[in-house]
Amino acid sequence: MSIATRTGDRGTTGLMYNRRVVKHHPRVEACGCVDELNAALGLARAAAPLATLGATLLEIQHDLVTLMGELATAVDDLPRYVADGFKLVTPDLTAKLDRAVAGLETQHPAPRGWAMPGDTPLGAYLDLARTVCRRAERRVCALEEADQLRNGEIIVYLNRLADVLWLLARAAGTPARPAAAFLQPFSMQA
Repeated sequence: MSIATRTGDRGTTGLMYNRRVVKHHPRVEACGCVDELNAALGLARAAAPLATLGATLLEIQHDLVTLMGELATAVDDLPRYVADGFKLVTPDLTAKLDRAVAGLETQHPAPRGWAMPGDTPLGAYLDLARTVCRRAERRVCALEEADQLRNGEIIVYLNRLADVLWLLARAAGTPARPAAAFLQPFSMQA
């Protein structure tokens, strides 16, 4: 089967369970932003000097796949989605990010003043991922406002992820800091 299915040639795309919507549907916009966020995290992971940071970013990327699956499911199909064994975004996923925030803040006090992206390539990649995360958060908030989101934890997760990415970008954005020192292993695990 070819990747070119031609099913989207008339401006629609598929959600889970064969629902068709226009490609500019708010749900598709939200999914697209999260997909772009995942790609931006992949860029940062490819540039990460430490295996621990790369592993953390990969874990976040896997969590984003869970989030995208939930977003790609119409509200009416969520019971079927859960019955089929798919995971939802839970407070446990957000708690991992809370632990990351606590660990990063302990290691790296927040800088004073405006943080300007671009001091290092990795810091710039992480800042790019952060801004895409904020856009995804705005798109998901629009879904909630339109009563098309049943799980508010998705917004909490994206908000916290943007915090983690800001902290990582600040830690990685100091050129004078040796690569191994900018990120002591921190844990997202309980």
